[in-house]
Amino acid sequence: MANRFVLNEISYHGAGAISEIATEAKGRGFQKAFVCSDPDLIKFGVTKKVLDILDDAGLSYEVYSNIKPNPTVENVQTGVEAFKKSGADYLIAIGGGSSMDTAKAIGIIIANPEFEDVVSLEGVAPTKNKSVPIFAVPTTAGTAAEVTINYVITDVSKNRKMVCVDPKDIPVVAFVDPEMMATMPKGLTAATGMDALTHAIEGYITAGAWELSDMFHLKAIEIIARSLRGAVENVPEGRTDMALGQYVAGMGFSNVGLGIVHSMAHPLGALYDTPHGIANAIILPTVMEYNAEATGEKYREIARAMGVEGVDSMSQEEYRKAAIEAVKKLSADVGIPTDLKEIVKKEDIPFLAQSAYDDACRPGNPKETSVEDIVKLYESLI
Repeated sequence: MANRFVLNEISYHGAGAISEIATEAKGRGFQKAFVCSDPDLIKFGVTKKVLDILDDAGLSYEVYSNIKPNPTVENVQTGVEAFKKSGADYLIAIGGGSSMDTAKAIGIIIANPEFEDVVSLEGVAPTKNKSVPIFAVPTTAGTAAEVTINYVITDVSKNRKMVCVDPKDIPVVAFVDPEMMATMPKGLTAATGMDALTHAIEGYITAGAWELSDMFHLKAIEIIARSLRGAVENVPEGRTDMALGQYVAGMGFSNVGLGIVHSMAHPLGALYDTPHGIANAIILPTVMEYNAEATGEKYREIARAMGVEGVDSMSQEEYRKAAIEAVKKLSADVGIPTDLKEIVKKEDIPFLAQSAYDDACRPGNPKETSVEDIVKLYESLI
């Protein structure tokens, strides 16, 4: 069986990368942008950095901001209607995963109107047409939605997140500019950074992993491990490295899948509105312990990439423990809670576990699991 790898047509990296937006829009003959960005980014002037570039270039646009941190079916549907009325011919997504996921769903539905109910996009939907072209401008160093073929939308009526996987939704151009991330507060930087680390580690051990994806994931783990602490302290080098590290992780996991860390995190976002990065960071070490027996020698390379010394002289048990401890230490250093006691209600665990088992990320887990196993994992964290 052939392994498929899907990436952006073009990506720009480094300080000032957003200046290329006008060049790309004009070069492609685009007439009007539908700009998806959340209210906070607009309020604090982050979105304006891109709008100023469009204004200076004489490029037309309309802004859509009905976007929640965990975007909903309603956010997408109102966005679709607004896009139809706008006369736009491409999208610019400015923000974290929420803005980009909303833009992806809008772009797919405009090109494939038979999926306008949104819920039919869950999983691997049989869409026929490529999304309306998307320019992606991340403002967080975590989700890597600018380079992935995934997006997640919350179905509020069922208290669950729908993972949608579609190579036709990938943004045509990504503008990964660390200056767009400089205003992120410490807590958000830590959460999104640990989300990126989770992508890299889960992508490296997932059932679909292979040599090409391993290359990206190991490098991403190395970059994130050395730079996240600095990024949280708003050190410029840390911001720059994290912008790259999270993108490299996205290049990998988008093509091979994830595992039950994400499966368990998604229901927490749907039911409690828990920030996705926080949920992943709390769950990651526990699931790493659970999965260890199914990972061969991979934890040795995770430990090495995390900066652990002397791994070649360690036993399998020692390097597995070292990898997990290194993840715990990084998480603690950037201020992530150690458990779900303040989040999860015990009576909700059966629902959460079933939702996690039904999640699209679960089949990628390297170890076969069950609803009962997931119940025990949640219980161990409260």
